[in-house]
Amino acid sequence: MAAKNNSVLDPNVDLYLAYVGMETDLIFNRGIDLPGFASYPLLETQEGRTLLKGYLSDMVALGRAKGKGVILESPTWVANRDRGAAIGYNPETLQDLNQKAIELMVEMRSGDTDIPILISANLGPRDDAYTPTDQMTADEAETYHTEQISVLAQTDADVISGYTLAYPAEAIGIIRATRRFGLPVVIAFTVETDGKLPTGLSLEEAITEVDEATDGYAAYFMINCAHPEHFDKTLVDGAWMQRIKGIVANASRCSHAELDEATELDAGNPHELGHALNNIRKRLPHIKVLGGCCGTDMRHMTEIADSAFIPSL
Repeated sequence: MAAKNNSVLDPNVDLYLAYVGMETDLIFNRGIDLPGFASYPLLETQEGRTLLKGYLSDMVALGRAKGKGVILESPTWVANRDRGAAIGYNPETLQDLNQKAIELMVEMRSGDTDIPILISANLGPRDDAYTPTDQMTADEAETYHTEQISVLAQTDADVISGYTLAYPAEAIGIIRATRRFGLPVVIAFTVETDGKLPTGLSLEEAITEVDEATDGYAAYFMINCAHPEHFDKTLVDGAWMQRIKGIVANASRCSHAELDEATELDAGNPHELGHALNNIRKRLPHIKVLGGCCGTDMRHMTEIADSAFIPSL
């Protein structure tokens, strides 16, 4: 299928806010068990749907209050075949829940025209994001992720977003699969405390490899699930850097290994996180998406919005 225009962000909007920290907030702050770190099972109950609506409405309200765009991320990060099977979900049920996730988001966006709101169909990795032990080839990744993407392509999602990816081949496969359905796609890599991907590549190497293999089809790249301190010094001038347009950061400075072993939430300092992200944006004003990942909640998102640097026109 021929690809559509792969742009996503409105150039007239100075900043979009994005939030993917819901799971840690639910587990640590609200005491809700999420087997497999999956939030899509919440769609199966009225109580769960109410919780999800709360996060979505909070984001819309924040965007409206601060005059910023909002990217609503679907609770489908690990709603793929292997990760679903590990907690007892079959492909048919996953298909239904992927579709219901986007339907819920469309419902929450309906009628709200005060601010630009994008619906992002959120994909995660097939394997553990921090220690991928069974890396796929790009062809294998395309085949694997096509199953979830083909379902999401039938919805009103505005963009497919591959989050917390650890190596280029999986990103390439996701992009190729998305392009087959004519949808825009965003790729978010995660990095360790040294600013490199868990597999050891630099962001520059990973982005360059992905763009060369996909004719630069991705709308843009992001960094997620890391504290700004971990990657700030690696963000230097260059063509590859212009491809990074978003940072969705952790509140904690802990490594991924430390986060995996944590029994209490490290929420960091919301004010400090907001300023750290916006200091990066002052230096790199082409970055248009800022948000929170693990350990964040609406306190962090509010600080990020309040600290927002407005680039000169």
